[in-house]
Amino acid sequence: MKNKTKKLTVTLATMMALGTILSACGGNNNANTGAEATNAPATATEGAAANSGAPDTSKEVKLKMLLIGGQPGDYDKVFGELNTKLKEKINATVETEFLDWSDWTQKYPLKFAANEDFDLVYTANWALYNDQALKGGFLELTDDLLSKYMPQTWEAMPKVNWEQAKVDGKLYMVPNNNVEVTDKVVLYREDLRKKYNLPEINSLESYATYLKTVAKEETGITAYGAKPADGWKWHELDQATLEQNNDWNLVDANLLPLAYKLDDATGKIFNIYDTPEFRELLTYYKDLADNGVWSKNVVSNKNDVWQDIKAEKVSSYAQNLGTVAANVTEMRRDKPDVELAIADLTPTKKKIAAISTQNGMAIHATSKNVERSLMLIDLLQNDKEIHDLTMYGIAGTNYIPDGDKKYSAGPAAANYTGFSNWGWNSPLNRQDSAYPVEADNMFNSWQSSIYHFPLETFVFDSTPVKNEVANIGNVMLRYAIPLEYGLIDDLDKGQADLIKQLKSAGIDKVQTELQSQIDAFLAVQK
Repeated sequence: MKNKTKKLTVTLATMMALGTILSACGGNNNANTGAEATNAPATATEGAAANSGAPDTSKEVKLKMLLIGGQPGDYDKVFGELNTKLKEKINATVETEFLDWSDWTQKYPLKFAANEDFDLVYTANWALYNDQALKGGFLELTDDLLSKYMPQTWEAMPKVNWEQAKVDGKLYMVPNNNVEVTDKVVLYREDLRKKYNLPEINSLESYATYLKTVAKEETGITAYGAKPADGWKWHELDQATLEQNNDWNLVDANLLPLAYKLDDATGKIFNIYDTPEFRELLTYYKDLADNGVWSKNVVSNKNDVWQDIKAEKVSSYAQNLGTVAANVTEMRRDKPDVELAIADLTPTKKKIAAISTQNGMAIHATSKNVERSLMLIDLLQNDKEIHDLTMYGIAGTNYIPDGDKKYSAGPAAANYTGFSNWGWNSPLNRQDSAYPVEADNMFNSWQSSIYHFPLETFVFDSTPVKNEVANIGNVMLRYAIPLEYGLIDDLDKGQADLIKQLKSAGIDKVQTELQSQIDAFLAVQK
């Protein structure tokens, strides 16, 4: 799974391998919905559908879907087969546009700003869900729409999932129906750890020892891989080293350096950059940088880090458990002589279970095909044939079914992977037969540490301070990223400059607004 922003998560119920597609469907609330609302006289079939209360699918509809990730090589084959089945089931076909990982954060909001013609779209709490919901980019999904046009999902989805996906009391997403955890782990070269007789990696200190040893001893291998040029505003280890290590949670990892302590019932907000913990972490990162753990050109890197690891050019990176487990599976299949392993750098800390908006599907607010789009999402989550096809590709080619719940890679597995079909994760997900036992064991060990906290479902409405939020994001990219990657020699001055620039950008105003919203949220909860 692509760690973009993110609290990309581990899919717990199935721990499936990466690769996915996102779909979303748009419409507006007073849903006379375009292609499915026509002034033509009703045919006998249409009349029968109306009389029975069943959705009218007599008119063929072509849906447009936006997905995050690169278009897979076998897209035409898989979606050609999908469209044949959709034509039979709901008299619709779907065309997909892929927003590549390298620039999706720029292109995604522009699609809405330009009001482009599309129906379904992948979204998530890390992928602009709250932002677009508040801006009116998504259709509000009412109980009537959901129960009528996606009855299987309506019945199968836990009520709490719907509640967690609401923004200001309204629903704009069909969330995935799967248990996930957001904590990050690191993937590393276990063969190199053994080669140099290094201690087990289970802390920031033992990980630093591993990284610095690889940087010193191995020629042609970068110890740690990151891709800040994608626009992510944090060091890619920050979720483990800063948030998890201190039991903190960022209010919005995409926008702001403002956080709260998980166990603080008052929800007091603070600026992460203005803490002793952050200053201590800067020393840790500076030491790694000075020892050549990552390239001096790291901030301009856009390479696919996993592909660099697979090519034996990089030895380690940080990601969610599901993604790194899939990486281990892939390496064991394709390069069994290279030994990878997974480490939790914060094994004694609280673990956060993802709320349902970690992955999901939305409908474009101006879609003309709302009903059929909802019917498609219903099939993607609940129809075994459709779910298997869109998740894993063509049986016998992209994957080999192993009973109803597992699968193994097919001869063309690499031709159907790498995009956001996590949007319809569900209990139908299969688990790779080669899924690492150690990943399952790690997840199982986390269960007793999962922590639920008062602000778990809080959503910040940044509209009143949108200009300040944009300015803060620019400051983070310009001042925080070089500082965190050890490119600033004077750490105290670098931290002071960062805080000064944030104040000029309006962080005090944003913090006041945020605290007001949190106080109101907690008052209602009580």
